[in-house]
Amino acid sequence: MRPIRLAVIGAGPSCTYVLDRLAATARTAGGPVPLDVHVFDRTGEFGAGRVHSAGQPVTSVLNRIAGQVAFAADESVVGAGALLPGEERPTLHQWCRARHAETGEPEFDLTAEDSPKRYVHGLALADRFRRYAALLSEVPGVRVRLRHQEVADLEELPDGRLGVTGTRGERLLDADHVLLLTGHSSNDPSRYPKQAGWARFAESRAVVFVPFAYPLQDAFAPGQAGPGTTVGCAGTGLTAIDIVLHLTEGRGGTFTRQPDGTLAYRASGREPDSIVPFSGSGLFTFTRPFNAKERDTGSLEHRGVFLTEEAVLRLRRSAGRPPVTICGREQRQLDFRDHVLPLVVLEMALVYYTTLLGPGFGHRLAAAVRPVHEAFLADGGAGAPSEVSVRRLLAPLEELCDRAADTVDAVLAGGLALAEAERREPGTRAAVLRFVEVVFGEHLAGGIVARAGDAPAFADAVAAGESPWRHPKTVSGQRFSWERLIRPIDVASATGPQEYRAAMLDFLDLDQRWASQGNLANPAKAAADSVWRDLRSVLAHAVDFGGLHAASHRDFLDVYMRHLNRLVNGSALGVMEKLGALVRHGIVDVSAGPRADVRPDEHSGRFVVHGGVTGAVLPVDVLVDARVHPFDAEKDVLALYPNLLRRGLVRTWRNPGTDGPDFAPGGLDLTEEFHPVRGDGRTDRRLTVLGWPSEGVMFFQYGALRPQQNHHIMRDILQWMGEFWEHVAGAAAAGGPVSQHGG
Repeated sequence: MRPIRLAVIGAGPSCTYVLDRLAATARTAGGPVPLDVHVFDRTGEFGAGRVHSAGQPVTSVLNRIAGQVAFAADESVVGAGALLPGEERPTLHQWCRARHAETGEPEFDLTAEDSPKRYVHGLALADRFRRYAALLSEVPGVRVRLRHQEVADLEELPDGRLGVTGTRGERLLDADHVLLLTGHSSNDPSRYPKQAGWARFAESRAVVFVPFAYPLQDAFAPGQAGPGTTVGCAGTGLTAIDIVLHLTEGRGGTFTRQPDGTLAYRASGREPDSIVPFSGSGLFTFTRPFNAKERDTGSLEHRGVFLTEEAVLRLRRSAGRPPVTICGREQRQLDFRDHVLPLVVLEMALVYYTTLLGPGFGHRLAAAVRPVHEAFLADGGAGAPSEVSVRRLLAPLEELCDRAADTVDAVLAGGLALAEAERREPGTRAAVLRFVEVVFGEHLAGGIVARAGDAPAFADAVAAGESPWRHPKTVSGQRFSWERLIRPIDVASATGPQEYRAAMLDFLDLDQRWASQGNLANPAKAAADSVWRDLRSVLAHAVDFGGLHAASHRDFLDVYMRHLNRLVNGSALGVMEKLGALVRHGIVDVSAGPRADVRPDEHSGRFVVHGGVTGAVLPVDVLVDARVHPFDAEKDVLALYPNLLRRGLVRTWRNPGTDGPDFAPGGLDLTEEFHPVRGDGRTDRRLTVLGWPSEGVMFFQYGALRPQQNHHIMRDILQWMGEFWEHVAGAAAAGGPVSQHGG
């Protein structure tokens, strides 16, 4: 019989994970498996793909620790089925340790909590890809072909298969099933008015516009962005940080540790004169904290108390809009700002104070809040705006914190003996001891706590102690504030370029200190990490498949996804220390501040960055769009998705606006099984799309696979694979492939 032909388009990390699952399950078949797997990748970097290339600059660092990156399914993945032997599915940390033992190269000498270079991740992906492809090829009846070719189109064939077509229109394969794993791409700048204007200006002037930074090693032509030039980065996220390090450390600059513990930068002379990152927020992504949860993620990662899937379901019933049909099912839509955000803020406050004053105090807080939480779920906020609902939910929590602050601060100041405070308010002793440990650290706290029986001596010890993390020494000085967490620089007192620069340096220092304290001991980092990372699946439950009405969905992506990325998706401590050193050195100019934008200046022939708050005016010679482009099937620079749209094989997803315009985030219209909905409304089961193109109808569908997490990326792959193997089995029973054309 003719084997099933599977075309996998895109050979990045997701393809590596797919090959693990195919190899592990095919090896248990007990006989020949009639399967031809054709893996297409336009870069030829099988396993890593362009974004994770092993050839990328050595200055780029993965924003995930080595112990939290996997390449294959493990025992935690529900329904995974057969697993490869343990030695075939190392974590990135284990892979690096083995490679270090073989080579002695320092790049591989990592602990589980270290953030590796991104090219190291690329090397590991390529290695695991080769191994899993080889294991799959060993199965009788299976053939795996790696094809360094770009797929530009798919076309319907008379026999029900899909013709896989190259860039010159040549037929590359007749496929029974196509799995699209295309990952990150970029969008055509001519399709965006602002970027198109920048490009036109650069064409007629002696300035440069770089529409997309990756691959970073190819972003700048020889002689560009060198001495005598100023580089502007439109964006202050991870991409901008990559660019900054590439143009400084990557040009031969070095960092040295000073006697005071800070880093200092020594220029090589090959850098640009200045680099100007700018954005609406004026903030870099915050420093990723030391991940103390790595030692036991199963027990240490946070589980929601108030922000839960059940809470989201109850809000849909009490406050959801009248049902609309979305993705083939009825959905009562919520407003993220008014319905979900109050629970997010409440959960963050609970984690914050539990971290600051201990689990016993956290339990009392949860009990105090539960009645008002139940009332909020029952009435959905009664139509009140977000800020009113937040105050309503936080009121019993803040009342209890007021009393705790009065008592604990009195003990810390020596005005109330600890024993007497415990007699009046049971649990105070534990709260005081926890607070002292958070403020001073375990080492210093021991000596201070030893004096707790003598009120004056205890107060003197607290007053004399210095917090390594610059924490105030009172509970009243450390009250939770959502606004302060997301806007840590007070722009009212930093309205000039130099004032803002000083405020930014102060915040970078504070943020790095907090990050070093970790995501279990620092209240702010614990609150952000526990809610925006550990409870991401709950957020997805609220957002996915039209969970929010159209206007709120747009608001979520424009506002709250930015908060998420800034709060918890930042760079490692070592990277942010380098960034601080570059700002202190003066080569990185942050004086544009918040509400900054860039305009072409006809008079000077240069781009000019304007600080909306600081008033800074900063001419630049090279302008880089330093943002990761959102997936947009219509505007993609590659031909594949525009062609699929033109043929009607796919369509973009729209969140229907019931009292306003629809919202079309750019991603594809997909079923819950990740099959595309065609232009005519039918589902095409010959096609499956995983990852980046599903952004829009689903939330946060990218990222590296995590070990021991029953991770959503692997669950999505299993969803595809179970259906695919059924098709293979059906074909075998029928004596050949059967049509999968959807209905």
